[in-house]
Amino acid sequence: MKSGSRSMGTLRALPWIGPALVLIAAIVAFPAAYMIWTSTRRLTPYGEDLGPAGLGNYRRLFGIDALGSVFVHTVVWVIAVVLITLVLSAALAQFLSKNFPGRTAVRMAILVPWAASVVMTTTVFEYMLDPDVGIANKFLVDIGVLHRGFGFTKEAGPAFVTAIGVAVFVSIPFTTYTILAGLQAIPAELNEAGRVDGAGTWQRYRYLTLPQLRPAIAVATIINIINVFNSLPILQVLTGSIAGFSADTTTTLTFKLIQQNQQLDTAASLSVLNFVLIAVIIAIYVKLIRPAGEETR
Repeated sequence: MKSGSRSMGTLRALPWIGPALVLIAAIVAFPAAYMIWTSTRRLTPYGEDLGPAGLGNYRRLFGIDALGSVFVHTVVWVIAVVLITLVLSAALAQFLSKNFPGRTAVRMAILVPWAASVVMTTTVFEYMLDPDVGIANKFLVDIGVLHRGFGFTKEAGPAFVTAIGVAVFVSIPFTTYTILAGLQAIPAELNEAGRVDGAGTWQRYRYLTLPQLRPAIAVATIINIINVFNSLPILQVLTGSIAGFSADTTTTLTFKLIQQNQQLDTAASLSVLNFVLIAVIIAIYVKLIRPAGEETR
């Protein structure tokens, strides 16, 4: 009886949720299915379909010697950017939640890296760090930190670290505002009650504020993981000219397979692998942040 009434409820809701389901199928399900199908085809550099390839594209993909290091780079890239962004944004959101002169102007200024083009922002950093004409290098030389300009974006290691810094810079605005919205939704009485009970500042933040921020942090983390995992412009601008795969993630490797090697079919198989990886990562994260005792309905 209960199952029948649930089915009837679903049928009654179908006219309302039907358009959303069609939209999801059109912009998510169909492209994903087409991507998987493409990964099993033999394609010319111009995209001409030469017939089925079976798992040949995947075998060719896993035959790339640098694939293991590329996966390591991807893990380091995602974890470093997301974790640093969350920590800095949480501190910044806490600061912006206080009343101080000029708070509105500071809040508006935080949006600048988010509003500007990622390619433009990254290019500005690239020129600033240029060993010959970069203003940042010149400043470091003038104050005696460096004897001469250093090629921050000319070698794989420094360029990769620089890319992480730029990615954090452009990710902070969205994350800060998401956490700030969560902070403003917390009743002031909760913090006051903790103060009355003798809890210190850190204790109130850890045991009262942080649990209330869990939904906001979860949303910010998931969106940042997706954005960072699939990020191409920052790495392409800062590390794209470096030979080999010493500073590549799976996303930039996909780009190189298409643009440099013209291996559309192998790139399609890597895209499928990327899709599976990000789905697994998000599923694990959602499972871990689910409140204790919550059951799937």
